[in-house]
Amino acid sequence: MKHKIIIIGTGNVGSALNKGLARARYEVRAVKKGEIAGNVSWADVIVLAIPFGAVQDVARELKTAADGKIVVDVTNALTPEMQLAMGFTTSGAEELQKALPRAHVVKSFNTVFAQHMSDGLVAGQQLTVFAAGDNETARNVVLELGKAIGFDAIDGGPLQNARQLESLGYFNIQLGYVLGNGTDIGFKLLH
Repeated sequence: MKHKIIIIGTGNVGSALNKGLARARYEVRAVKKGEIAGNVSWADVIVLAIPFGAVQDVARELKTAADGKIVVDVTNALTPEMQLAMGFTTSGAEELQKALPRAHVVKSFNTVFAQHMSDGLVAGQQLTVFAAGDNETARNVVLELGKAIGFDAIDGGPLQNARQLESLGYFNIQLGYVLGNGTDIGFKLLH
């Protein structure tokens, strides 16, 4: 049985993930902030495709509705000045786990530009997506979602490794926008 997925966020990231997961025949609902309460009980996977600054507000709106569910943190932990918001001692995903202690938070998809999230490809080449979370079952579900979309999905280990994934996402943004490589780039782990 395929998982039921709610995507909180209907922007570029949420729309691309919705398209890829729907194409892979998952039941997906996309909602905006404020529409969460009436929809989240239906799903067993919650995807946060929202700006980093909205994460704590959404966590408060979710409250106990996320208990026992997989929460996929797709956010880039950046300040309004586009600097890395966290560093070596914690990550946005770890802080989200503290806010939702009975949910299973997994950091994933944040190292990929939005336009590649619907198929996992750049110029016909498969991109790598990582999943980091403390619950192995939840991590495996997110890896399954990544594979279904078309990514080479790699286990990123415990949630503490979200610190590196958030840095890698920031580096991807730097490469694409600041250093002028554009968004038709991505990471591939050779294995």
